[in-house]
Amino acid sequence: MHGKGVSRRNALRVGVGAAGMAWLLSAGTGRGIAVPLLEGSGGPDFPDVPGMSGDRRANELWYRFNQATLYDQSAEIKEAYAEINNHFGGNLPVTLRETWFAQYREPDYPANFAAFMAPVRRALRILSRVQLDVFDTYYARQRDLVEAFSYFGQGTLFDPRERAGLRVHTMDAAEGEAPTAYHTWFLFMRAMMLHGIDAERWRGTAPVLAFAWAVQNTARPAMDEVNPPLPHRTVHRLARTWLPLTTRRLDRAFQSFPGPPGTTGR
Repeated sequence: MHGKGVSRRNALRVGVGAAGMAWLLSAGTGRGIAVPLLEGSGGPDFPDVPGMSGDRRANELWYRFNQATLYDQSAEIKEAYAEINNHFGGNLPVTLRETWFAQYREPDYPANFAAFMAPVRRALRILSRVQLDVFDTYYARQRDLVEAFSYFGQGTLFDPRERAGLRVHTMDAAEGEAPTAYHTWFLFMRAMMLHGIDAERWRGTAPVLAFAWAVQNTARPAMDEVNPPLPHRTVHRLARTWLPLTTRRLDRAFQSFPGPPGTTGR
């Protein structure tokens, strides 16, 4: 959920939130509708993958993202994860989430959370660079990145290159349960904002992540089979709700766990 298109970075400084709204406004033209193309052929940019379903570029984005951050980690990524896991005592998702829930209710929030995450600032810089490099390599326009997150949430990206049982590019979740890792990723983004680590990029990306969170909790996709897309009107309703949210409102929304407030499955 890679590449080396760092040279594109300067062209992508506009926040994803603003670009996400441009994507939403284009819905009336038919260009903003994030319903997947059922294509496994790569065209001029990517190799053919027999059995693949869903948008080809988005499949490649999330495949390379997984390779860079999970399955084919560089030495510096491994070191960054070790540093983070050591800080959280080996129970990263739960400790991070529960600490944030408690600190959010304290009067000195978000300064207290910034202080809590300060020991892993160097590791966060590494994760930020690696993740943004993948995004920048495959999406020259931020509006298209919104679509990639929409496909991710809907579970319409089936990739035979992935591991059996997890061949859909979406947030992992047990059958019948809501995914929990959206909170972990959001809180990493939040810490990056507070420590000035590509802050504007992550401030813009956070509403798009929240949008995907709401989309997945509505679609409830299977992890290892081709899933049907949500109706256009449902995707647009969720986009109108989530893409405009400020960081403060996202903080409040992510107090809901594991799913977003007011979201029900299809």
